[in-house]
Amino acid sequence: MQDIKWETKANRPETDNKSQYHIRCSPGEVAKYVLLPGDPERVPMMANLWDEQKHIATYREHVTYTGKVGGVELSACSTGAGGPSTASALEELAEVGADTFIRVGTCGAMQDYIAPGDLIICAGAVRYDGTSDQYVDKSYPALANQEVVMALIEAAERLNVTYHVGLAYTSASFFCGQGRPGFNDYRQSWMNTILDDMQKAGVLNFEMEAATVLTLSNLFGLRAGAVFSVVANRVKDEFAYKKTAVEQSVAVSTEAVKILAQWDELKKNSGKKYFYPSLLNTI
Repeated sequence: MQDIKWETKANRPETDNKSQYHIRCSPGEVAKYVLLPGDPERVPMMANLWDEQKHIATYREHVTYTGKVGGVELSACSTGAGGPSTASALEELAEVGADTFIRVGTCGAMQDYIAPGDLIICAGAVRYDGTSDQYVDKSYPALANQEVVMALIEAAERLNVTYHVGLAYTSASFFCGQGRPGFNDYRQSWMNTILDDMQKAGVLNFEMEAATVLTLSNLFGLRAGAVFSVVANRVKDEFAYKKTAVEQSVAVSTEAVKILAQWDELKKNSGKKYFYPSLLNTI
């Protein structure tokens, strides 16, 4: 492996051309709109749906592509599983120019009316990711940006997919943290009630990255949201990984980027800071 010359900045290590330590991307290589799947293999699958695509970097769990769809430049960067690697990716993507993030992942539903194959659009998350606690007090909410939520809803409607909107539960563990037994049926008493407690609180699903993405984006003055394809219903103990549902979440997130780009242009032309529906009347 060729040695890389890093600047002597232990606080934020980067190369002379500002290439970032974890994602190995530099300014100008990443678009302002970024899709964030967990799985590295999902990034080229996303990029294959674009009109143009270019592989930017592959390092550790982070695979990054940049391209265009419908004339809009966008990127996709895999985060890996869980909060720590997600936070590193988001921090460094923001460092090189990204400002709008959509997490695109899978989840387990905890409401009986949500079926495997449905999509869930995340309005906010319960913060048990662990990572966001390293940034701000636990009482700080993990909220999705309202424009990103609206764009995802609009995209889901345009594509005629079944979707739900609500709160996610972001855990730091796929097994015990989501009320599943650990190896050799290891469990603690609180694991036996977490699913029922969250279901009664109206939370829709378990997943592992959204709270990190939403919390950090709000703290840094960025925009973020999330859309999940449901692969399990924990109440009914059903598991069905449907490729079509994953493809639908990718299609919805990509369409949402196109919508956000249109709304951003409307805001710019009208001198408004926020999008609101009657701005569409100015087209």
